[in-house]
Amino acid sequence: MEIFLNILIITGSIIFLWGGAVWVVESASLIAKKLGLSELVIGLTVVAIATSSPEFAVSITAALKGQSSISVGNVIGSNIFNLGIILGIVAIFKSVDTNRQIIYRDGFLLFAATILLLVFFSDFRLSFTEGALLFATLIVYIVTLIKQKQKIDDEIPEGEFKWYDIPKLAAGVAFIIFAADYLVFGASNIARMFGVSDWMIGITIVAAGTSVPELATSMVALAKGRHGISIGNLIGSDLFNVFGVLGVAAMLRPLSIMQNEYTSIILMLVNVLIILFFMRTGWQIKRHEAVILILIAFLRWFWDLFNY
Repeated sequence: MEIFLNILIITGSIIFLWGGAVWVVESASLIAKKLGLSELVIGLTVVAIATSSPEFAVSITAALKGQSSISVGNVIGSNIFNLGIILGIVAIFKSVDTNRQIIYRDGFLLFAATILLLVFFSDFRLSFTEGALLFATLIVYIVTLIKQKQKIDDEIPEGEFKWYDIPKLAAGVAFIIFAADYLVFGASNIARMFGVSDWMIGITIVAAGTSVPELATSMVALAKGRHGISIGNLIGSDLFNVFGVLGVAAMLRPLSIMQNEYTSIILMLVNVLIILFFMRTGWQIKRHEAVILILIAFLRWFWDLFNY
């Protein structure tokens, strides 16, 4: 009975996270338009941050509770899920086109971000200073893109501002915060009941749950034939996860991991290299490459399961 209740809590939390993220993206974008912000700025700030709000809420909640493994595992797991499972599923339906900008700007920055994580976590700890450096890098990245009038591939919701967008935004934020707390609660209970580590729960169940908005966005973008949004949304989300989510979480409370958890970051670096290679060959993620990405993601999960 207890396990059934915790599964219900996790399922309900994921639904609230998804709904809250949708409301935050839609209402915040329309409010920003009303305030006269350009679509470029809205895409780089409001939409990009809002789509990462589930990861923000869950990782910060876990960090404040002293559950660093869930906090870090959520980010690593979300990145695996985004560029393994989600990108793989999307590319199986239809080969995903890439371009120089996505590979040489965003892809290489993600590669650099992962190396930075390896350096910072070499002592198995992410300090306040290191978190601040990660967050500062995100700010520099955003400011640079705005100055160069470049954009990341996020879709700006259409429509005009209505008075109820303000309470809708507040409700969306409340849903995310509420759901994040219960997702961490339910996942921690499941981990204790089965003797599974917080890291394993964070890198699988929690990570998959917080990546639901990215899955929905990428599938909708693919259906509309907007391949750039499909893959750009995923890489952009991973950049925000590393620089923004972990950066803010570490500034609130230093994060620590175990030695075997550090190995997962090394494997994530290998995963990013494989994805960059696939993106560059033929300027496409092809169907057979998509299958390989999905298999790699599952193998990563099995590796974590049998090493904890």
